[in-house]
Amino acid sequence: MVVHSQSAALDHCSLIKTCKPTTSVFKGIPVVDLRDPEAKNLIVKACEEYGFFKLVNHGVPMEFFTRLEAEALKFFNLPQSDKDKAGPPDPFGYGFKKIGSNGDVGWVEYLLLNTNPQITSLKSLTVFRETPEIFRSSAVNDYIQAVKRMTFEVVELLADGLKIEPRDALSRLLRDEKSDSCFRLNHYPPCPELQALGGRNLIGFGEHTDPQIISVLRSNNTSGLQICLRDKTWVSVPPDQTSFFINVGDALQVMTNGRLRSVRHRVLAESMRSRVSMIYFGGPPLSEKIAPLASLMAKGEESLYEEFTWWEYKTSAYKSRLGDYRLGLFEKKTGGAAGQ
Repeated sequence: MVVHSQSAALDHCSLIKTCKPTTSVFKGIPVVDLRDPEAKNLIVKACEEYGFFKLVNHGVPMEFFTRLEAEALKFFNLPQSDKDKAGPPDPFGYGFKKIGSNGDVGWVEYLLLNTNPQITSLKSLTVFRETPEIFRSSAVNDYIQAVKRMTFEVVELLADGLKIEPRDALSRLLRDEKSDSCFRLNHYPPCPELQALGGRNLIGFGEHTDPQIISVLRSNNTSGLQICLRDKTWVSVPPDQTSFFINVGDALQVMTNGRLRSVRHRVLAESMRSRVSMIYFGGPPLSEKIAPLASLMAKGEESLYEEFTWWEYKTSAYKSRLGDYRLGLFEKKTGGAAGQ
């Protein structure tokens, strides 16, 4: 995804959406120290207020970050013909610009890999087979295993803070050998021709919520990530390459009956620096029924959502456009809906 001329770049960008520039850098991002005795309460508060927080003192070695990022950049810097051998995504594998199959595009190229050792994607194998000396699977596996362990701890602390019983009600879904979790490496190349867009920002990855239970993001020190606050204001999240950013997903919103809300977010392209992000999406088994947890429901409280399986929701989500309010199809029409 290398563009050498301004006219070619603008042609390349012609189908990609732009947005008005956002100058507001949000300095109020909740920060949670995983070793803080109050971590369980801080996590709940952050998820209730923002559906998002920064996690520090997380225990994942920095070496895992730097090694995976270096290997990812080696892959993304390969000739386009070599990268295309790992695509098109099915949904796993390599893709660029095209996000999903419903017309969404962005200034991004990516690798989507399955994290479940019981289900090996042919496209994932292709990535490692075609470029074994460049993109070593151990760099991916070491990172994913460390992040998984950390994520299990985070959701168990969340369960403690919410007084969910049993404590592993959430983590067991991620630990399950049939867990439908995945891992994504995104590369947003620099776009020097942004100035020709009349001061508007180019969308790298359009606004959306994540459908899974939880998302765990780490990026390099290039900015671009934005979240939408409850008042519909978009704010920029200061990058921090040593920390993780945790997102509440749609499934967790349902499981808490709307007490926690999935966060709408997007990524904007940078003019001079590339952004590399790595995201673990923690999902339940496909057959799991997604419904409010009984231990969170007050006496007489009704579910805001129809009951559905993760497979049903995932199937519906991937038929939608990126920015659609996907949970709307599953809200009960009476008794009060959660709304967007």
